[in-house]
Amino acid sequence: MTDLPRTVEASHPSPLTTETKYPVRRHRRLLLLFAALGIVVAAAIAATFGSVAIPLETLLQMVAAKVNGASSVATWSPSWETILFDIRLPRIALAALVGGALATAGATYQGLLRNPLADPYLIGISAGAALGATIAIVFSVNVAVFALDALPLFAFFGALAATVGIYVLANAGGRATPTTLILAGVALGAFLSAITSFLMFRSDSAFRTHQIVAWIMGSFSLSNWDQVLMLLPYLAIGWLVLYLHARYLNVLQFGDTQAQQLGVPVERVTLTLIIATSLVTAAAVAVSGLIGFVGLIVPHAIRLVWGPDHRFLLPMSALVGATFLIIADTLARTLLSPSELPVGIITAFCGAPFFLYLLRRKKEVLK
Repeated sequence: MTDLPRTVEASHPSPLTTETKYPVRRHRRLLLLFAALGIVVAAAIAATFGSVAIPLETLLQMVAAKVNGASSVATWSPSWETILFDIRLPRIALAALVGGALATAGATYQGLLRNPLADPYLIGISAGAALGATIAIVFSVNVAVFALDALPLFAFFGALAATVGIYVLANAGGRATPTTLILAGVALGAFLSAITSFLMFRSDSAFRTHQIVAWIMGSFSLSNWDQVLMLLPYLAIGWLVLYLHARYLNVLQFGDTQAQQLGVPVERVTLTLIIATSLVTAAAVAVSGLIGFVGLIVPHAIRLVWGPDHRFLLPMSALVGATFLIIADTLARTLLSPSELPVGIITAFCGAPFFLYLLRRKKEVLK
């Protein structure tokens, strides 16, 4: 599985992956280590901010005492421990996981569809999650599985159902291609968004409508450790599958026809990547709501700076995406404290200008 793409990369060198254009390529492990440390630093700083400020030194002492199981008399307020370990840390952990998931999904979609503007928010998977969540809210569905209520469950299965619909539509006229996948995703996403809007309009409860809008804009305000534990196995499986197919993603950049001539099972690889990416996206969106542009900004920025090699792009996107969403969520809950902004507003402020820049840049390249 891994020999073929390495041979292809050696025999078809790309100007985008040369050592002269991306000299830091030799130091990728060090860069990944620094990116991982960036998550730790961002998490530590984020944990100190909030309506109750916790000094960084005290925070480190609290964490050390928790890890070591120290029984000595604490020098801090007991309420600080509750705030840190039951509210802020699970929220930060969830933001990191969701940010990494969305960024990795965006990197995969951009490589698979060979389109720098592709991400789960634009392809239509998020629209399926939004419809699932809206159905759970409007009809007051009351079910729970493994400490998860109806909203994240319906959002999860809504995203998966949208993925199946997109692939079936794209494959209707034969083999699914990047163009048909994008068109099917945009069309189905618009249709599902229309149904969501209709259900919101027909809802006779202002509270439910507000709840739907709040979820659609994205938030980590109700984060807990149960959600973190629920998310981990889905992300672990999805990330493993994506990384094992990183070399195939590199080969697919030459086009489906040439990749197939070189022995790559294009249809099987495409379906596998779509399933794995959809699993990662569905799990992330189910616990956070719709958070746009993370999958657009992060992987494309990394690709511009460090090149398009997915063996490095995928793990780096996960790490940088985690840091980015931790920072965005910290801003969301502190800028208008004690009120809280939906984190989707912060990411949209960053992502919309970047999206316009990509559109302009792509237009200039096509001239």
